[in-house]
Amino acid sequence: MKMATLSRPYEKLGGLESTGGSAAPSPIARTRGWLAAWLPAIPLLLLVATCLIAPVVMLVWQSVTGMGETGLSLDLWFRVLGQHANQDAILTSLVLAAACATVTLVLGAPLAWMISRMLRGKRAFWLGLLNVSANFGGIGLAFAYMATIGTVGMLTLIVQGLGIGFEAPREGSMPALLMAYEYTNVPLFVLLTIPAMSILRDDWWEAAQVSSATRLVFWRRIGVPILSPFLLAGWLLIFTWTLGIYGIAYGLAGQSGATAVHLITLQIGSALQSDVLLGPGRAAILAVVLMLFASTSLVLYRLLLRRATRWL
Repeated sequence: MKMATLSRPYEKLGGLESTGGSAAPSPIARTRGWLAAWLPAIPLLLLVATCLIAPVVMLVWQSVTGMGETGLSLDLWFRVLGQHANQDAILTSLVLAAACATVTLVLGAPLAWMISRMLRGKRAFWLGLLNVSANFGGIGLAFAYMATIGTVGMLTLIVQGLGIGFEAPREGSMPALLMAYEYTNVPLFVLLTIPAMSILRDDWWEAAQVSSATRLVFWRRIGVPILSPFLLAGWLLIFTWTLGIYGIAYGLAGQSGATAVHLITLQIGSALQSDVLLGPGRAAILAVVLMLFASTSLVLYRLLLRRATRWL
């Protein structure tokens, strides 16, 4: 009995005999595939390169060249960071940002929890109000603060008219900046942390009740450990956001406020306006310092979210 032999058909490929396997794509085909995959992202990449990467490179270059006067050197860094006003601006900015983020966490976390447990209609109403508040800032918010709680503000005059000895915080002071910043920081924090509140499921609380756990034990052993990475991540975002605020601080402090309270953003604006020769270099150094703080905060933010997403 003859055994049947299986033979694989041969194909002609480019004049050569080849088996039925797939041929490697040509360089032109690979280029076309790469363009087809990346073509939709090219406008975004160009925008990032133009509006983000190029300014960063320019700032770093200006900070080490001193506007082309002395070549590559760190002398301007030592001069700028050695000035007491700039040191005070960096320290004050960090303290103000940490204070704003802490107050925002204390006020925003319970508010985010309450809104997340509302019915859909009520929740939509409050989310709309929070969106409006979170997008209201800059010079307009500074004017609204002065017209409401300023030295001759509406609420200040009403309280003083009732015979209560109330003195409004001076515009440009730390308490005034803290109160003005919180108007946008708290709504922004609530909007950022509301999605995280849905991680705590109702059946976890029911299981805790079955185990005779009190509400305090539930929050101490389950609620806080699960939500703390998200809350700390929100704290870092508010901290970074507060560091870069300029419009509200300039509106409250103005030119005279740059000497009353020193902030990094106000020092950058003052350097660009007052010093024609070394001002751009000084501003570039302070901007690079601000970017270093923001980059560190964002790296910590990503690490916290990586730990928090294990519950998703």
